Amino acid sequence: MHRFYTTDIFGAEATLTGEESRHCAQVLRMRVGEELILVDGKGGYYNGVLTDIGKRECKVAIREAQQEYGKRPFRVHLAVAPTKNMARWEWMLEKATEVGVDQLTPLLCKRSERVNVRLDRLEKIAVSAMKQSGQAYLPVIAEPMTFSDMVTRAAYPQRFIPHLLPGVKTSLALNCEPEKDVLILIGPEGDFTPEEIEQALSLGYQPVTLGTPTLRTETAGLIALAAVHFANK
Repeated sequence: MHRFYTTDIFGAEATLTGEESRHCAQVLRMRVGEELILVDGKGGYYNGVLTDIGKRECKVAIREAQQEYGKRPFRVHLAVAPTKNMARWEWMLEKATEVGVDQLTPLLCKRSERVNVRLDRLEKIAVSAMKQSGQAYLPVIAEPMTFSDMVTRAAYPQRFIPHLLPGVKTSLALNCEPEKDVLILIGPEGDFTPEEIEQALSLGYQPVTLGTPTLRTETAGLIALAAVHFANK
């Protein structure tokens, strides 16, 4: 059954507009009376039927509604340095949404190769991945934030910084406590600077390892996310 995203839901009626309406009417060529699934990105999961197909919007009658669909007892925030080739960061966003992430923030570090991102494009990718994977929660794609602002402002019961410098580090999967919100910082290809690592550690961030191989930024983000989900099984 086809899935669509909309926040325009009032009682037993929903409206598809913009790209979602075009996809329904022109791409899929759906007809009045056909069933579909709606998600609102906030945990709402709805079964409905098309009642009207217009030039700019489609109307849907809600037959069944579930709230907090697929809700987890923990939240995951990945703050990841944008990659020079933004397609790699976008790929990570897509896969992270499929796996389950609550917020993604482009993290601006001293060694970052990119500082500008298109949030509108990133949100479209996240919406598509949410629908494809049957999720009902749309991750927050935050404005880019500098490393210093992130480490000083973010308040999470668990905060981790995987890095490549020598030192005592243990596995993220072994350090992550289940059912607790978590923030993980992922650095650029050249890693965090020693000064950035020192600042994070001084503020209570835990140094961890994601394994022996040296990972690309987008790979590290997904491995870190998988470790958190593994710890919560």
